[in-house]
Amino acid sequence: MEKVADKEIKDTEAEPAPHVNRHVQAIRGYFVEVAQMTRFTGRFFKEVVRRPYEWKELGKQCYLVGYKSFPLVAITGFIMGLVLTIQSRPTLAEFGAESWLPAMVAVSIIREIGPVITAVIFAGKVGSGIGAELASMKETEQIDAMEVSGINPFNYAVVTRIMASTIMLPILVIAADSVALYGAFVGVNIKGDVSMHLFFLQVFGKLDFSDIFPAVIKTVFFGFAVGLVGCYKGYRSDKGTVGVGQAANSAVVIGSLVIFLMDMIAVQLTSLFMK
Repeated sequence: MEKVADKEIKDTEAEPAPHVNRHVQAIRGYFVEVAQMTRFTGRFFKEVVRRPYEWKELGKQCYLVGYKSFPLVAITGFIMGLVLTIQSRPTLAEFGAESWLPAMVAVSIIREIGPVITAVIFAGKVGSGIGAELASMKETEQIDAMEVSGINPFNYAVVTRIMASTIMLPILVIAADSVALYGAFVGVNIKGDVSMHLFFLQVFGKLDFSDIFPAVIKTVFFGFAVGLVGCYKGYRSDKGTVGVGQAANSAVVIGSLVIFLMDMIAVQLTSLFMK
């Protein structure tokens, strides 16, 4: 009996606690996910230069993710510029620096607020749509049908969507920044009287190359990240309607998180190389 009891005690001591197992499995699952996404990214770069090029599908996706997203981006940009101007005026007025309002709002929008907010909205609309669409295609076996028909489904369904997101997000950010500056002009004139010529003269007088160039470059990476995460989650989703919902949800969450992480890195690099 004593030997049996000693054996049970040793077995109990050898087995790790349940919460330790959960943490180990979570960490293992995280690294597996990162490895699979890295492999997925490598496959994209291999397929993007492989013929045939799906130009027609690429144009269609650019229309869907770009043109169809413009109204939402434009409305958000106008509200963003208007609200930022109204909220900033009282603080600047306390220090007698109200004349700096157009330049301050413009630099804030161009550098940071415009690209990040537009990219997050893009991830919510386009990233979730791509994830749900590819998951639905997988559920209805359309991807398998492409393989049987001799069509490369990765090139047709994944490469075109990632390229469309990479191309269209910088254009949408430029459009959103332009509308946001007009919203700022309206906000300045709510309690003042500034001509459009003078307003934009002050705006472009304060903007520098180091404000515009990094902001445009990082939106290219934002668009690539949104398209990549959406396609990865949709292309590798579980079967069933639950898998479609999970693919759409995780595409938005992970895509938004990646945008913030990339923006943090971009800010550090900009401050390092463009002083």
